[in-house]
Amino acid sequence: MTKTMKAAVLTRFGGPDSFELRDVAVPEVGPRQVRVRVHATAVNPLDYQIRRGDYTNYVPLPAIIGHDISGVIEELGSDVHEFAVGDEVYYTPKIFGGAGSYAEQHVADVELVGRKPKNLTHLEAASLTLVGGTVWEAFVQRAQLQAGETILIHGGAGGVGTIAVQVAKALGARVITTALARDHDFVRSLGADEAIDFTAEDYVEAVARLTDGAGVNVIFDTIGGDTLTRSPLALADAGRVVSLVDIAQPQNLIEAWGKNAAYHFVFTRQNRGKLDALTDLVERGLVKPVIGATLPLARMGEAHELLENGSARGLRGKVVIDVSGEAGA
Repeated sequence: MTKTMKAAVLTRFGGPDSFELRDVAVPEVGPRQVRVRVHATAVNPLDYQIRRGDYTNYVPLPAIIGHDISGVIEELGSDVHEFAVGDEVYYTPKIFGGAGSYAEQHVADVELVGRKPKNLTHLEAASLTLVGGTVWEAFVQRAQLQAGETILIHGGAGGVGTIAVQVAKALGARVITTALARDHDFVRSLGADEAIDFTAEDYVEAVARLTDGAGVNVIFDTIGGDTLTRSPLALADAGRVVSLVDIAQPQNLIEAWGKNAAYHFVFTRQNRGKLDALTDLVERGLVKPVIGATLPLARMGEAHELLENGSARGLRGKVVIDVSGEAGA
């Protein structure tokens, strides 16, 4: 008899009402895979971009999407020796490579899976995997951010920004971030040294003021568009820009040439190594996930709507999904 599980299934591309809670078959476990009971997942901008149809060629419908998991291993493949049944783990499923995290159970290649930080709940851990892995790749592997350098992080109060500020600070950088005035105390509590209200002051002028005209060594772009185009104006010589945003419009980056700037565009790759590095920071008390809202799996549409419109409502941090009903207990 086929085992089934509940899943929030994307039935069509469109609005937040495109999900249906369905009973679906639990996948079989391969030799180098594990089956995980999902306690919690989270919602990312990539999720609503997929839902609205930005990646139709990569996502055959109906689909289970989602890119964050924290849970407990219930079954091991025949060739898995790194983990045991009952281990608490967290990870990002392979992007565009099979079923995602919006379900009660998930089968993953063991190379993607890391041990959950001991000092986090499942809700907190699930909020960290995609964002944390992306930030680690952006700062350490791509920008090679060094202690003593200055970084500008756009959107410090958001789901990515809250982790980016903490990781940059843990790496020893001076952190400048953009945020609405109401969020300045909050981003400072995460470790930001300076906060720029982008509605009241041009960020390029603010960076010049805060760095005595020297500019920043690294810019972390989570917004794109005009933010990306004007980044060279805020860079120091030999500065680096790391962007998470795909470019729909041509960019004139002539100023970047004069700065000897390097640009890195990050669509993150999953592996255990990045998770282990994050776990080290978390267990040392240097990074703490920020949860802005928690909803059950059956209310996935509401979670998407909240994330898409969250900045207007003052949402801070991540929107997470309590799949098991006991996550964090």
